[in-house]
Amino acid sequence: MTMATLELKVPEVGESITEVEIGDWLKRKGDPVNKDEPVVTLESEKATVELPAPVAGTVTEVLKKKGETAKVGEVIAIIEHNGRQPAPSMRAVSSAQAPKPSPETRVMPAAERVLAERQLRPEDMQPTGPGGRLLKEDVLRHPAEQVGRAVPAAPPPKPSAEPPVARESPTPQPAPAAATTDRPEEVVPMTRLRRTAAERLVHAQQTTALLTTFNEADMSEVIALRKEHGEAFLQKHGVKLGFMSFFVKACVEALKEVPAVNAEVRETDIVYRNYYDIGVAIGGGKGLVVPVLRNAERMSFAEIEVGIADFARRAKESKLKPDELHGGTFTISNGGIYGSLLSTPIVNPPQSGILGMHAIQDRPVAREGHVVIRPMMYLALTYDHRIVDGREAVTFLRRVKEFTENPSRMLLEI
Repeated sequence: MTMATLELKVPEVGESITEVEIGDWLKRKGDPVNKDEPVVTLESEKATVELPAPVAGTVTEVLKKKGETAKVGEVIAIIEHNGRQPAPSMRAVSSAQAPKPSPETRVMPAAERVLAERQLRPEDMQPTGPGGRLLKEDVLRHPAEQVGRAVPAAPPPKPSAEPPVARESPTPQPAPAAATTDRPEEVVPMTRLRRTAAERLVHAQQTTALLTTFNEADMSEVIALRKEHGEAFLQKHGVKLGFMSFFVKACVEALKEVPAVNAEVRETDIVYRNYYDIGVAIGGGKGLVVPVLRNAERMSFAEIEVGIADFARRAKESKLKPDELHGGTFTISNGGIYGSLLSTPIVNPPQSGILGMHAIQDRPVAREGHVVIRPMMYLALTYDHRIVDGREAVTFLRRVKEFTENPSRMLLEI
């Protein structure tokens, strides 16, 4: 059968991006690969994406190592295509015996520490990670009876024919300090995505006049609506009714009333946007990403929740598209899902505002002369004081509070 080779090239991964950083190789030299099966991850300044194989075949050459850069269009691997579909990879067959590590097996740092602690060798393990990587879990699964190896005892000294000679006891010497083993360190290079995020955050602090204002919202009505209609919402739309859709809707309405928070500084001009592209901060597999809900003012509650759920799923799989991560006009960050009670989020330039949501806590509040317990959430608005005045920021945040405390106003658009 005639064999054909195909060059695996770096594709276009987004506007203005000319090069990427090579991430993890999911396939190694000699590995079979199916069509559309991921071969390698590519990290750009905006996203981490997986590059799939365009054909089925075998990876015959890997031309770039992890951490190296490659330009768009550059060849990074060679795939030999024989026109046949190769057998499924071992990690896709649960009943198959996992392969033994080869000399090229990559031992992950956490696994390396456990190997050292248990005095085991990596070649005795069965790797199950992507591309044959040895994981910590692989070492922990190793049979306990094989942990530690018996060291043969030294042979007893032969008796000497000479009579023993009395010797003076040597002066005791201080014992050498024990090697420090309880303070390990792990050095991991920053991904291109995290480096870019760090640079932008520092740039935002240095070039904008950031200020944060706070308020709090009584979440009783939103919680009651979710409890009353949550099950029907899930059955109809296939997604849970979360808190984020209420805040996206509330922010859109507030932005319409306070357009400066939806604007940006462009050189010596202020650009007011009459559309509302809301970025939603999501913790992905490679760090924080902010995909954008385009024209959120046209979206229903269900469309918002479906969109956010889709973003969250693909963020964990590193499958967000670069054009989904830029162009937002305002951002919402929900630190409450991690338990944050209060924070001051940083604006994502060139935007002029970001809303920080926080954990909901039952707290005593005054209502009509009585102290009652209500589920309260602190809200924080960080804004660029160059174009957003304090009065506008406070007004915006108060409107968000009013809409979330009385969500029927958003439904009636009043």
